[in-house]
Amino acid sequence: MTARVLSGLEFGRNPLRVLALGGALVSLAFFLLPIAYLLSVSFKRKDDVLAGNFLPVDPTLDNWPGAFAATSLTTFIANSVIVSVLAGILTIAITLPAAYAMIRMGVFRRFLPQATLASYIAPPVVGLIPFFFLLKTIGLLNTHAGLILVYGLLNIPVAFWLIGPFLRRVPVEIEEAAALDGAGRFRTLVSVVAPIIAPGIAATTIIVVILSFNEFLLASGLTLTDGMRTLTVGISLFQGDRLVNFGQMAAASLAGIVPIYLIAFLMQKHLVEGLAKGGVK
Repeated sequence: MTARVLSGLEFGRNPLRVLALGGALVSLAFFLLPIAYLLSVSFKRKDDVLAGNFLPVDPTLDNWPGAFAATSLTTFIANSVIVSVLAGILTIAITLPAAYAMIRMGVFRRFLPQATLASYIAPPVVGLIPFFFLLKTIGLLNTHAGLILVYGLLNIPVAFWLIGPFLRRVPVEIEEAAALDGAGRFRTLVSVVAPIIAPGIAATTIIVVILSFNEFLLASGLTLTDGMRTLTVGISLFQGDRLVNFGQMAAASLAGIVPIYLIAFLMQKHLVEGLAKGGVK
């Protein structure tokens, strides 16, 4: 007990620790305040929303069942989860061998990193029309497969730059030992290198899945029916011609972020571990 009191006094006397604690609390409030406000709006009536109060004056639960009844919200959420997860797997399946070939075998080493980065700098709207007609030509417009293909290819630059540092940190001697045992390049990558950099692969997969889950512009142009629309597009449907139903929109937004928050929560150990190891030289 005495030690705790002394520790608390020492903490209170250290201005740097007090400043760090204050900064942490401000950061926490900054990230939680939008979620808290969204939760508050989901229980407000229309007049209450327009009044601008932070807390609902006359709370109601009608917005929650109303959000599911007004649109195909469950289908939108399922579409987002299916498309983002499969697109993340596709991205890793393409990026991992490509990055390994460049780093270990020198394939296109001079221009491939700059080329991937340059392609990602362009705004997504630039690719909307070409992707639309490309998917229409091959019969994948307004399908899960088409959106998975687009997201899986678009996120390759991000995955490439995230996985690269992990591959460079794998000792070459380990791969040479695998080669002496008769393992080829592909087997070495799958059986030896991939398990070593598993935290980095997991962290990269989570990041690209979140990027795909939150994308709106391409999803709005490449999906045409409610059965194929993703969550971000579905939420925009709550905006009518003259009136925006903010209460139902808030309820739909909170219900929609549950799956991606759940994935991030369950995988946060791998995400933090992977990002930490990727930053260590």
